[in-house]
Amino acid sequence: MSEPRKPLISLDDALATLLAQVQPLAGTETLDTADARGRVLAVDLVSPVDVPPADNSAMDGYALHSADWADASLALPVTQRIPAGSVPMPLPAGEAARIFTGAQVPAGADTVVMQEYTELVGDRLRITQPVMPGANVRLRGEDVRAGSVVLPAGTRLDAVALGLAATAGAAQLTVTRRPRVALFSTGDELVMPGEPLPPGAIYNSNRFTLRALLQGLGCEVIDLGIVPDKLDATRAALREAASRADVILTSGGVSVGEEDHLRPAVQAEGQLDLWSIAIKPGKPFAYGRIRRPSAHEYVGSPPDGGVGDAHFIGLPGNPVSSLVTFLVLVRPALLKLQGATRVTPRGYRLVAGFEWPKPDKRREFLRVRLDDEGGLALFTNQSSGVLTSAFWADGLLDNPAGQAIQAGDAVRFIPFAELLA
Repeated sequence: MSEPRKPLISLDDALATLLAQVQPLAGTETLDTADARGRVLAVDLVSPVDVPPADNSAMDGYALHSADWADASLALPVTQRIPAGSVPMPLPAGEAARIFTGAQVPAGADTVVMQEYTELVGDRLRITQPVMPGANVRLRGEDVRAGSVVLPAGTRLDAVALGLAATAGAAQLTVTRRPRVALFSTGDELVMPGEPLPPGAIYNSNRFTLRALLQGLGCEVIDLGIVPDKLDATRAALREAASRADVILTSGGVSVGEEDHLRPAVQAEGQLDLWSIAIKPGKPFAYGRIRRPSAHEYVGSPPDGGVGDAHFIGLPGNPVSSLVTFLVLVRPALLKLQGATRVTPRGYRLVAGFEWPKPDKRREFLRVRLDDEGGLALFTNQSSGVLTSAFWADGLLDNPAGQAIQAGDAVRFIPFAELLA
Protein backbone atom coordinates (compact mmCIF):
# COMPACT_ATOMS: atom_id res chain seq x y z
CA MET A 1 0.00 0.00 0.00
CA SER A 2 1.20 3.49 -0.81
CA GLU A 3 1.76 6.03 1.94
CA PRO A 4 -1.17 8.39 2.64
CA ARG A 5 -0.69 11.71 0.89
CA LYS A 6 0.37 14.46 3.28
CA PRO A 7 -0.88 18.03 2.86
CA LEU A 8 1.42 20.35 0.93
CA ILE A 9 3.66 22.61 3.01
CA SER A 10 3.13 26.36 2.65
CA LEU A 11 5.97 28.40 1.23
CA ASP A 12 6.30 30.43 4.43
CA ASP A 13 6.55 27.29 6.56
CA ALA A 14 9.01 25.69 4.17
CA LEU A 15 11.23 28.77 4.14
CA ALA A 16 11.10 29.03 7.93
CA THR A 17 12.13 25.37 8.25
CA LEU A 18 14.92 25.77 5.74
CA LEU A 19 16.33 28.90 7.37
CA ALA A 20 16.14 27.31 10.82
CA GLN A 21 18.30 24.42 9.58
CA VAL A 22 20.89 26.61 7.87
CA GLN A 23 23.50 28.29 10.05
CA PRO A 24 26.30 30.61 8.87
CA LEU A 25 29.48 28.85 7.87
CA ALA A 26 32.59 29.06 9.97
CA GLY A 27 35.71 30.51 8.43
CA THR A 28 36.63 33.82 6.83
CA GLU A 29 39.12 35.12 4.30
CA THR A 30 40.63 38.50 3.54
CA LEU A 31 40.29 39.88 0.03
CA ASP A 32 41.38 43.01 -1.74
CA THR A 33 38.41 45.38 -1.75
CA ALA A 34 38.42 45.40 -5.55
CA ASP A 35 37.85 41.61 -5.58
CA ALA A 36 35.10 41.37 -2.94
CA ARG A 37 32.01 42.03 -5.06
CA GLY A 38 29.13 39.71 -4.13
CA ARG A 39 30.77 38.45 -0.94
CA VAL A 40 29.38 38.92 2.58
CA LEU A 41 31.26 41.04 5.10
CA ALA A 42 32.27 38.99 8.14
CA VAL A 43 33.14 41.81 10.56
CA ASP A 44 32.04 45.42 10.93
CA LEU A 45 34.04 47.87 8.86
CA VAL A 46 34.89 50.86 11.07
CA SER A 47 36.17 54.02 9.43
CA PRO A 48 39.48 55.34 10.74
CA VAL A 49 38.89 58.71 9.07
CA ASP A 50 36.29 61.41 8.64
CA VAL A 51 34.77 61.59 5.16
CA PRO A 52 35.38 64.16 3.89
CA PRO A 53 38.54 64.63 5.98
CA ALA A 54 38.15 68.43 5.92
CA ASP A 55 35.58 71.00 4.83
CA ASN A 56 35.74 71.15 1.03
CA SER A 57 34.13 72.95 -1.84
CA ALA A 58 31.20 71.46 -3.73
CA MET A 59 31.67 73.92 -6.60
CA ASP A 60 34.20 75.82 -8.63
CA GLY A 61 34.01 79.36 -7.26
CA TYR A 62 35.31 81.61 -4.52
CA ALA A 63 35.68 80.97 -0.81
CA LEU A 64 35.06 83.78 1.63
CA HIS A 65 33.55 84.67 4.97
CA SER A 66 29.85 85.36 4.47
CA ALA A 67 29.96 88.28 6.95
CA ASP A 68 32.31 90.15 4.55
CA TRP A 69 29.64 90.51 1.88
CA ALA A 70 27.31 93.48 2.20
CA ASP A 71 25.99 94.12 -1.31
CA ALA A 72 26.85 93.70 -4.97
CA SER A 73 28.95 96.84 -4.96
CA LEU A 74 31.53 95.30 -2.62
CA ALA A 75 34.77 94.08 -4.20
CA LEU A 76 37.07 91.67 -2.35
CA PRO A 77 40.72 91.04 -3.19
CA VAL A 78 41.46 87.48 -4.37
CA THR A 79 44.57 86.43 -2.47
CA GLN A 80 44.76 82.65 -2.97
CA ARG A 81 44.21 79.98 -5.58
CA ILE A 82 43.23 76.60 -4.08
CA PRO A 83 43.14 73.54 -6.38
CA ALA A 84 41.99 70.16 -5.11
CA GLY A 85 44.71 68.31 -3.22
CA SER A 86 46.46 71.41 -1.91
CA VAL A 87 46.52 72.73 1.66
CA PRO A 88 45.31 76.35 1.80
CA MET A 89 46.54 79.19 3.99
CA PRO A 90 44.05 80.69 6.47
CA LEU A 91 41.88 83.33 4.81
CA PRO A 92 41.91 86.71 6.57
CA ALA A 93 38.69 88.71 6.87
CA GLY A 94 37.95 90.88 3.87
CA GLU A 95 39.64 88.53 1.35
CA ALA A 96 38.46 85.86 -1.09
CA ALA A 97 40.16 82.75 -2.48
CA ARG A 98 39.73 81.13 -5.88
CA ILE A 99 38.73 77.51 -5.13
CA PHE A 100 37.90 74.42 -7.17
CA THR A 101 35.55 71.47 -6.62
CA GLY A 102 36.86 69.13 -3.93
CA ALA A 103 39.48 71.55 -2.65
CA GLN A 104 39.85 72.17 1.09
CA VAL A 105 38.08 75.30 2.32
CA PRO A 106 40.56 77.59 4.08
CA ALA A 107 40.21 78.45 7.75
CA GLY A 108 38.34 81.73 8.05
CA ALA A 109 35.96 80.99 5.15
CA ASP A 110 32.48 79.62 5.69
CA THR A 111 30.95 79.74 2.22
CA VAL A 112 31.73 79.18 -1.46
CA VAL A 113 30.13 81.37 -4.08
CA MET A 114 29.60 79.74 -7.48
CA GLN A 115 31.76 81.30 -10.16
CA GLU A 116 28.61 81.95 -12.24
CA TYR A 117 27.52 84.48 -9.60
CA THR A 118 30.76 86.46 -9.65
CA GLU A 119 32.64 89.01 -11.72
CA LEU A 120 36.42 89.38 -11.56
CA VAL A 121 37.88 92.80 -12.27
CA GLY A 122 41.64 92.55 -12.09
CA ASP A 123 42.32 90.83 -8.77
CA ARG A 124 39.08 92.00 -7.18
CA LEU A 125 35.90 89.97 -6.92
CA ARG A 126 32.37 91.26 -7.23
CA ILE A 127 29.49 88.99 -6.19
CA THR A 128 26.19 89.37 -8.05
CA GLN A 129 23.98 87.23 -5.77
CA PRO A 130 23.33 87.30 -2.00
CA VAL A 131 25.78 85.18 -0.02
CA MET A 132 24.45 82.48 2.32
CA PRO A 133 26.58 81.09 5.18
CA GLY A 134 27.62 77.48 4.54
CA ALA A 135 26.60 77.49 0.86
CA ASN A 136 28.42 74.95 -1.33
CA VAL A 137 30.60 73.71 1.54
CA ARG A 138 30.78 69.99 2.29
CA LEU A 139 31.54 69.70 5.98
CA ARG A 140 34.18 67.46 7.48
CA GLY A 141 32.68 64.10 8.43
CA GLU A 142 29.25 64.84 6.96
CA ASP A 143 29.35 61.54 5.05
CA VAL A 144 31.26 59.32 7.51
CA ARG A 145 32.53 60.00 11.02
CA ALA A 146 35.81 58.47 12.18
CA GLY A 147 35.06 55.53 14.48
CA SER A 148 31.63 54.87 13.00
CA VAL A 149 30.55 51.58 11.42
CA VAL A 150 30.58 52.17 7.69
CA LEU A 151 29.41 48.68 6.71
CA PRO A 152 28.02 46.24 9.29
CA ALA A 153 28.85 42.55 9.32
CA GLY A 154 26.38 40.66 7.15
CA THR A 155 26.42 43.25 4.37
CA ARG A 156 26.45 41.73 0.90
CA LEU A 157 29.02 43.75 -0.96
CA ASP A 158 27.77 45.39 -4.13
CA ALA A 159 29.43 48.12 -6.18
CA VAL A 160 28.22 50.93 -3.92
CA ALA A 161 29.32 49.12 -0.74
CA LEU A 162 32.78 48.57 -2.21
CA GLY A 163 33.00 52.24 -3.11
CA LEU A 164 32.01 53.17 0.44
CA ALA A 165 34.65 50.82 1.84
CA ALA A 166 37.27 52.47 -0.36
CA THR A 167 36.05 55.91 0.76
CA ALA A 168 36.89 54.86 4.31
CA GLY A 169 40.36 53.76 3.18
CA ALA A 170 39.78 49.98 3.36
CA ALA A 171 42.20 48.27 0.96
CA GLN A 172 41.08 44.82 2.14
CA LEU A 173 37.91 43.33 3.58
CA THR A 174 37.24 40.27 5.76
CA VAL A 175 34.46 38.18 4.24
CA THR A 176 32.84 34.86 5.02
CA ARG A 177 34.10 31.90 3.06
CA ARG A 178 32.34 30.81 -0.08
CA PRO A 179 29.84 27.95 0.29
CA ARG A 180 30.75 24.83 -1.64
CA VAL A 181 27.73 23.65 -3.61
CA ALA A 182 27.71 20.31 -5.44
CA LEU A 183 25.36 20.49 -8.42
CA PHE A 184 23.97 17.63 -10.46
CA SER A 185 20.96 16.84 -12.63
CA THR A 186 19.07 13.58 -12.88
CA GLY A 187 17.36 12.30 -15.99
CA ASP A 188 18.21 9.83 -18.74
CA GLU A 189 16.55 12.21 -21.20
CA LEU A 190 19.15 14.96 -20.63
CA VAL A 191 21.99 15.72 -22.99
CA MET A 192 24.44 18.61 -22.99
CA PRO A 193 24.32 21.45 -25.52
CA GLY A 194 26.67 20.70 -28.40
CA GLU A 195 25.85 17.00 -28.38
CA PRO A 196 23.46 15.39 -30.90
CA LEU A 197 19.84 15.45 -29.71
CA PRO A 198 18.39 11.94 -30.08
CA PRO A 199 14.65 11.23 -30.11
CA GLY A 200 13.09 11.67 -26.67
CA ALA A 201 15.97 13.77 -25.35
CA ILE A 202 16.19 17.41 -24.28
CA TYR A 203 19.10 19.74 -23.62
CA ASN A 204 20.03 20.28 -19.98
CA SER A 205 19.21 23.97 -19.44
CA ASN A 206 18.88 23.78 -15.64
CA ARG A 207 22.57 23.00 -15.24
CA PHE A 208 23.45 26.33 -16.86
CA THR A 209 20.78 28.38 -15.10
CA LEU A 210 21.59 27.00 -11.65
CA ARG A 211 25.35 27.20 -12.10
CA ALA A 212 25.07 30.87 -13.05
CA LEU A 213 22.75 31.59 -10.12
CA LEU A 214 25.14 29.90 -7.70
CA GLN A 215 28.13 31.79 -9.04
CA GLY A 216 26.19 35.04 -8.80
CA LEU A 217 25.68 34.32 -5.09
CA GLY A 218 29.40 33.84 -4.53
CA CYS A 219 29.31 30.04 -4.26
CA GLU A 220 32.04 27.64 -5.28
CA VAL A 221 30.31 25.24 -7.67
CA ILE A 222 31.27 21.57 -7.86
CA ASP A 223 29.60 20.37 -11.06
CA LEU A 224 28.90 16.63 -10.93
CA GLY A 225 27.10 16.57 -14.28
CA ILE A 226 24.15 14.32 -15.11
CA VAL A 227 23.35 11.29 -12.94
CA PRO A 228 21.49 8.33 -14.51
CA ASP A 229 17.95 7.55 -13.35
CA LYS A 230 19.05 4.66 -11.15
CA LEU A 231 18.83 4.39 -7.38
CA ASP A 232 22.39 3.14 -6.86
CA ALA A 233 23.84 5.86 -9.11
CA THR A 234 21.83 8.51 -7.28
CA ARG A 235 23.00 7.28 -3.88
CA ALA A 236 26.61 7.24 -5.04
CA ALA A 237 26.30 10.79 -6.35
CA LEU A 238 24.87 11.96 -3.01
CA ARG A 239 27.74 10.35 -1.10
CA GLU A 240 30.35 11.94 -3.32
CA ALA A 241 28.64 15.32 -3.11
CA ALA A 242 28.42 15.17 0.68
CA SER A 243 32.15 14.42 0.91
CA ARG A 244 32.98 17.58 -1.03
CA ALA A 245 30.34 20.21 -0.39
CA ASP A 246 28.35 22.15 2.18
CA VAL A 247 25.19 21.99 0.06
CA ILE A 248 23.99 19.48 -2.51
CA LEU A 249 21.70 20.97 -5.15
CA THR A 250 19.91 18.80 -7.67
CA SER A 251 17.31 19.31 -10.37
CA GLY A 252 14.84 16.67 -11.46
CA GLY A 253 13.94 13.36 -9.88
CA VAL A 254 11.99 14.79 -6.93
CA SER A 255 8.50 14.00 -8.17
CA VAL A 256 6.63 10.76 -7.45
CA GLY A 257 7.21 8.77 -10.64
CA GLU A 258 8.80 5.33 -10.77
CA GLU A 259 11.94 6.85 -12.30
CA ASP A 260 12.28 9.54 -9.61
CA HIS A 261 14.92 8.09 -7.28
CA LEU A 262 16.02 11.05 -5.20
CA ARG A 263 13.52 10.58 -2.40
CA PRO A 264 14.52 6.99 -1.53
CA ALA A 265 18.17 7.85 -2.13
CA VAL A 266 18.08 10.78 0.31
CA GLN A 267 16.25 8.71 2.90
CA ALA A 268 18.86 5.97 2.55
CA GLU A 269 21.84 8.34 2.79
CA GLY A 270 20.41 10.76 5.34
CA GLN A 271 16.99 12.17 6.10
CA LEU A 272 14.27 14.12 4.31
CA ASP A 273 12.71 17.07 6.16
CA LEU A 274 10.60 18.76 3.46
CA TRP A 275 8.74 17.32 0.50
CA SER A 276 6.29 19.09 -1.83
CA ILE A 277 5.53 22.81 -1.42
CA ALA A 278 2.19 24.51 -2.05
CA ILE A 279 3.44 26.79 -4.82
CA LYS A 280 3.02 26.91 -8.58
CA PRO A 281 5.33 26.40 -10.33
CA GLY A 282 7.61 24.44 -8.04
CA LYS A 283 5.57 21.93 -6.07
CA PRO A 284 8.18 19.09 -6.24
CA PHE A 285 10.74 20.66 -3.88
CA ALA A 286 12.72 18.70 -1.31
CA TYR A 287 15.05 19.51 1.57
CA GLY A 288 16.98 17.16 3.77
CA ARG A 289 20.45 16.27 4.97
CA ILE A 290 23.02 13.77 3.76
CA ARG A 291 25.43 12.10 6.16
CA ARG A 292 29.04 13.01 5.55
CA PRO A 293 31.79 10.43 5.81
CA SER A 294 34.19 10.37 8.70
CA ALA A 295 36.97 12.94 8.61
CA HIS A 296 39.61 10.65 7.02
CA GLU A 297 37.29 9.83 4.09
CA TYR A 298 36.92 13.40 2.78
CA VAL A 299 37.94 14.28 -0.76
CA GLY A 300 40.06 17.38 -0.14
CA SER A 301 39.51 19.48 2.95
CA PRO A 302 36.36 18.75 4.99
CA PRO A 303 33.47 21.11 4.21
CA ASP A 304 32.93 23.66 6.99
CA GLY A 305 35.99 22.33 8.80
CA GLY A 306 34.51 19.14 10.19
CA VAL A 307 32.14 16.23 9.93
CA GLY A 308 28.36 16.27 10.12
CA ASP A 309 25.57 16.54 7.57
CA ALA A 310 25.53 18.25 4.19
CA HIS A 311 22.39 20.13 3.27
CA PHE A 312 20.41 18.56 0.43
CA ILE A 313 18.07 20.64 -1.73
CA GLY A 314 16.18 19.04 -4.58
CA LEU A 315 14.56 21.24 -7.23
CA PRO A 316 11.97 20.28 -9.84
CA GLY A 317 13.12 19.38 -13.33
CA ASN A 318 10.91 21.80 -15.26
CA PRO A 319 13.05 24.88 -15.99
CA VAL A 320 10.71 27.57 -14.64
CA SER A 321 9.88 25.48 -11.58
CA SER A 322 13.60 25.02 -10.95
CA LEU A 323 14.24 28.75 -11.34
CA VAL A 324 11.35 29.87 -9.13
CA THR A 325 12.10 27.46 -6.28
CA PHE A 326 15.75 28.47 -6.37
CA LEU A 327 14.88 32.16 -6.15
CA VAL A 328 12.30 31.94 -3.36
CA LEU A 329 13.83 29.13 -1.26
CA VAL A 330 17.44 28.31 -2.14
CA ARG A 331 18.68 31.88 -2.54
CA PRO A 332 17.66 32.90 1.02
CA ALA A 333 19.28 29.76 2.43
CA LEU A 334 22.57 30.36 0.62
CA LEU A 335 22.65 33.98 1.74
CA LYS A 336 22.08 32.96 5.36
CA LEU A 337 24.80 30.34 4.99
CA GLN A 338 27.17 33.22 4.20
CA GLY A 339 25.97 35.28 7.16
CA ALA A 340 23.99 37.86 5.19
CA THR A 341 21.56 39.87 7.29
CA ARG A 342 19.01 40.42 4.50
CA VAL A 343 18.10 37.19 2.75
CA THR A 344 14.59 37.72 1.35
CA PRO A 345 13.72 40.05 -1.54
CA ARG A 346 11.61 43.18 -1.32
CA GLY A 347 8.24 43.22 -3.03
CA TYR A 348 6.37 46.23 -4.39
CA ARG A 349 2.67 46.97 -4.81
CA LEU A 350 1.87 47.57 -8.47
CA VAL A 351 -1.26 47.46 -10.60
CA ALA A 352 -2.17 44.45 -12.71
CA GLY A 353 -3.00 45.24 -16.31
CA PHE A 354 -4.58 41.85 -17.00
CA GLU A 355 -7.22 39.38 -15.82
CA TRP A 356 -6.41 36.15 -13.95
CA PRO A 357 -9.88 34.70 -13.34
CA LYS A 358 -8.95 31.09 -12.50
CA PRO A 359 -6.27 31.09 -9.80
CA ASP A 360 -4.67 27.93 -8.53
CA LYS A 361 -5.28 26.61 -5.02
CA ARG A 362 -1.53 26.96 -4.48
CA ARG A 363 0.41 30.21 -4.14
CA GLU A 364 1.42 31.28 -7.64
CA PHE A 365 4.45 33.03 -9.06
CA LEU A 366 3.44 34.50 -12.39
CA ARG A 367 5.92 35.86 -14.91
CA VAL A 368 5.11 39.50 -15.57
CA ARG A 369 6.63 42.55 -17.20
CA LEU A 370 6.32 46.26 -16.48
CA ASP A 371 4.21 47.99 -19.12
CA ASP A 372 4.49 51.56 -20.41
CA GLU A 373 1.93 52.82 -17.87
CA GLY A 374 3.81 51.45 -14.86
CA GLY A 375 1.50 48.45 -14.46
CA LEU A 376 2.14 44.76 -15.06
CA ALA A 377 1.58 42.70 -18.18
CA LEU A 378 1.30 38.90 -18.07
CA PHE A 379 3.17 36.44 -20.27
CA THR A 380 0.56 34.49 -22.18
CA ASN A 381 1.95 31.00 -21.45
CA GLN A 382 2.58 30.38 -17.74
CA SER A 383 3.63 26.75 -18.18
CA SER A 384 6.48 25.59 -15.96
CA GLY A 385 8.30 24.32 -19.03
CA VAL A 386 8.34 27.65 -20.89
CA LEU A 387 11.65 29.29 -19.97
CA THR A 388 11.01 32.10 -22.46
CA SER A 389 8.42 33.41 -19.98
CA ALA A 390 11.20 34.13 -17.45
CA PHE A 391 13.49 35.66 -20.06
CA TRP A 392 10.65 37.95 -21.23
CA ALA A 393 9.64 38.97 -17.71
CA ASP A 394 10.89 41.72 -15.40
CA GLY A 395 10.00 39.72 -12.31
CA LEU A 396 7.45 37.56 -10.51
CA LEU A 397 3.94 38.37 -9.36
CA ASP A 398 3.46 36.75 -5.95
CA ASN A 399 -0.21 35.77 -5.96
CA PRO A 400 -1.87 34.25 -2.85
CA ALA A 401 -3.56 30.87 -3.20
CA GLY A 402 -7.03 31.10 -4.72
CA GLN A 403 -6.74 34.85 -5.43
CA ALA A 404 -8.36 35.93 -8.70
CA ILE A 405 -6.91 39.07 -10.30
CA GLN A 406 -8.86 41.78 -12.07
CA ALA A 407 -7.29 44.49 -14.19
CA GLY A 408 -6.55 47.40 -11.89
CA ASP A 409 -5.98 45.27 -8.77
CA ALA A 410 -2.96 46.01 -6.61
CA VAL A 411 -0.62 43.01 -6.59
CA ARG A 412 2.79 42.14 -5.11
CA PHE A 413 5.61 42.34 -7.62
CA ILE A 414 9.14 41.01 -6.95
CA PRO A 415 11.54 42.33 -9.61
CA PHE A 416 14.30 40.13 -10.96
CA ALA A 417 16.61 43.00 -10.00
CA GLU A 418 16.02 41.84 -6.40
CA LEU A 419 16.09 38.10 -7.09
CA LEU A 420 19.02 37.83 -9.46
CA ALA A 421 21.38 40.25 -7.71
